[in-house]
Amino acid sequence: EAAYEAMYERYHADLPPDHLEITEVAKRSDVATRLPSALALHRKGRLDEAAAIYRAILCDYPENSDVLQLLAGIAVQQNDMTGAIALFDQAIAVSPGSSELYNNRANVFLGLKRYEEALESYRQALVFKPEDADVWSNCGNVLKRLGRYEEALSMFDRTLGIKPDHTDALFNKAMLLHVLKRNKDALSVFDELLEFKPDNISAICNRGHVLAEMKQYEDAVHAYRKTLSLKPDYAFLFSRYLHTSMKICDWQDYDRNLVRLRESIENGEKVATPFPVLSLLDLPDIQRKAVDLYVSVRYPENHHLSEIPKRSRRHKICIGYFSADFHNHATTQLIAELFERHDRSRFELIAFSFGPDSRSKMRMRISASFDRFVDVRNCSDLEVAELSRELGIDIAVDLKGFTTDSRTGIFAYRAAPVQVNYLGYPGTMGAPYIDYLIADKVLVPARSGQYYTEKIVWMPDSYQVNDAHRKISERAFTRRECGLPEQGFVFACFNNNYKITPDVFDVWMRILKRVEGSVLWLLEDNATSAENLRREAAARGVSGERLVFAKRMPLAEHLSRHRQADLFLDTLPCNAHTTASDALWAGLPVVTRMGESFAGRVAASLLHAVGLPELVTTTTKEYESLAIALALDSERLRSLREKLERNRITAPLFDTERFTGYLEAAYEAMYERYHADLPPDHIDITGL
Repeated sequence: EAAYEAMYERYHADLPPDHLEITEVAKRSDVATRLPSALALHRKGRLDEAAAIYRAILCDYPENSDVLQLLAGIAVQQNDMTGAIALFDQAIAVSPGSSELYNNRANVFLGLKRYEEALESYRQALVFKPEDADVWSNCGNVLKRLGRYEEALSMFDRTLGIKPDHTDALFNKAMLLHVLKRNKDALSVFDELLEFKPDNISAICNRGHVLAEMKQYEDAVHAYRKTLSLKPDYAFLFSRYLHTSMKICDWQDYDRNLVRLRESIENGEKVATPFPVLSLLDLPDIQRKAVDLYVSVRYPENHHLSEIPKRSRRHKICIGYFSADFHNHATTQLIAELFERHDRSRFELIAFSFGPDSRSKMRMRISASFDRFVDVRNCSDLEVAELSRELGIDIAVDLKGFTTDSRTGIFAYRAAPVQVNYLGYPGTMGAPYIDYLIADKVLVPARSGQYYTEKIVWMPDSYQVNDAHRKISERAFTRRECGLPEQGFVFACFNNNYKITPDVFDVWMRILKRVEGSVLWLLEDNATSAENLRREAAARGVSGERLVFAKRMPLAEHLSRHRQADLFLDTLPCNAHTTASDALWAGLPVVTRMGESFAGRVAASLLHAVGLPELVTTTTKEYESLAIALALDSERLRSLREKLERNRITAPLFDTERFTGYLEAAYEAMYERYHADLPPDHIDITGL
């Protein structure tokens, strides 16, 4: 009967008669009889039962590559990746010309982050099926993970040459172009993808991210709204949508959205990336819940690399500073002098730069201040972590946290025995692999320790380092040049627009009403925010003309124009940080309201360190009353300005040498604990 069936099949396949080996035909018939039941069990998720039948078939017919591949699939489903690879290897030995087997084995390597092996297996698949667009696309994805970006782009282009509507290749190409800051090109590719598939939610959302980076905030908000209308629970998008809306001071449904944000975080929903929460909710417990969830999903501890072997004590402690901002950036403008003042007899400094090479004076200054300056833009997180270990970094300092262009994945691999969160991100990183947070007792009082996963290093004065060499231009601005009225009190706030909340704006408008002829001088990050704020002022009974907007300009000139202002008004939940120290360095007093979270206590920290604690308030009423009182009492304000002028030269805030000594003491304390086999613990520098 098997012979008859074989003859019949050849006839219906339009094949001529040929020799038949009935033993092999019978084998195929036997497999065909048992396989359907195994496949049915497999589809139902009854994996052990299906696997038992697959193995029974293989006992009789060990060279059946299809069954070997099915059994490998079950191994993957049961998270037995080593077993899956072994089964794929067996199948490939039986059917060495199968592109599918090489591709599927490569997928397993990819899941294990064994990228080089994945790439080689994909390339073997292409030997046997060179026009397989999916495999070319897969090669591109691996090369992207390896940091070989130009090669990855060529792979995506090869894919699209075979299949122009290959949406995965279009998406990944657009995402890679975004990583490379080729945002116009990225936008064009996203638009092309959406022509083929207009309901691709990931493309709509990530197109919004590109638009936001291009400062086309209105279009970005529209893209986020569309994404959320299609998928209300799109992971970690809701807070980003609110944050982008705040950048243009679009306060539509502000109160309702804040309630939703808070309740969703409390319920453990994936609605928030960490940074936006800092400027929306002054609630340390909610901030902690948001960051804990985000890290557990996006940046869990990664054990791909083995534990770092215990190192012998060395004469010099090797400090690695990691940042994308080694150019004209606010963080670097604060920290530049610290790098220059480090004691090279006790410390070796290595910079890991994953930001642009601006070739600016600041970039040259920074690179010259390190023993070694390494550009790792095109390296994967894994490669950077491996390099950090190879170079013997004892203490890795993350200057980014969860801010733009951060690379948290580097630290998830454990780049150094001790890892520190400092300066760039004003809050806890919620990551078990970040050991310490540099702070002070105003920022993080002992009672707040529960909201931080890191151990706290309490600096004696302020956590914030400052560059006492920051130049203030000799250019003497006039009020007319700044767009300010010739007469009248000038309140100023040069914080980013997203920090201005409706509640803060309400207070500012009440202050303007009380101080006749006064104006409010704000940073104009974009034209839409200025239009919206003028409209909001009018809605509160204040002429929009009393809001004056300052364009961005070089730092030295920006510092100089501060002198045309009379008083700086701070924001909450997120205070002025670099903008506060800029104002104080330029001699402009800052009135702040101190909140509960790190981001809401920075200005208070700075004011204490510059000897002006009387400018720190704790309630809205105190803040409003103090601002009005100072505006109406010229003698009191003059006295404050004179005190600031004296203190900025002598107080700890701008004493970079003093700060450097304390920070080095902190590093030495961390290093000592490590070599004493002690776990990280809180460090109070005052007590050392």
